[in-house]
Amino acid sequence: MQLLKCTKKLRKEAQIGKADLTVDAPDPSLLGSWHANLIHIGGRKCVLFVNDTTLTNFLAPDARRVDIRRLGDLFRSYLAPVLVDLGITDAVRQRIMAEYEDMAFANTDSRRILGSANDFAFHYELAIRSAGGVQSPSVPGIIRKMNEMPMSALQYRYPVDALHTLCQPSR
Repeated sequence: MQLLKCTKKLRKEAQIGKADLTVDAPDPSLLGSWHANLIHIGGRKCVLFVNDTTLTNFLAPDARRVDIRRLGDLFRSYLAPVLVDLGITDAVRQRIMAEYEDMAFANTDSRRILGSANDFAFHYELAIRSAGGVQSPSVPGIIRKMNEMPMSALQYRYPVDALHTLCQPSR
């Protein structure tokens, strides 16, 4: 089981109550837990996902309420193509996706991750508005660019580089 740590705003929209939250630790995995937040861009609901370890991030733009209420499915449906776009090999991608078949929800627990998520949210909003909105065909490229942005929480490394370092086979 892996954790998706959700903000209060996202839990409310996804109808995730206190009884639905877990305090259990996640199983050991390659990437580990993620933080998720509901943001609005141009009046449209979007869900921002940020990995706790690598700060790899992606946006589910123009998310409908019915999709948000199936948050685990929404997460998995965007994670796979983002991993492909970021150059993760098929074998590693399949391993990662298998680790997220069983997911649970928890409260957010890291100011560092939330601060980085707020930075990403600001940059996503600017880039997507400049590209013409959440329906723009430029959104996948914007997601790639957000993962190529140096982050102070990673000692100014790029999230995509942290992801690739983590996904390299042990020697």
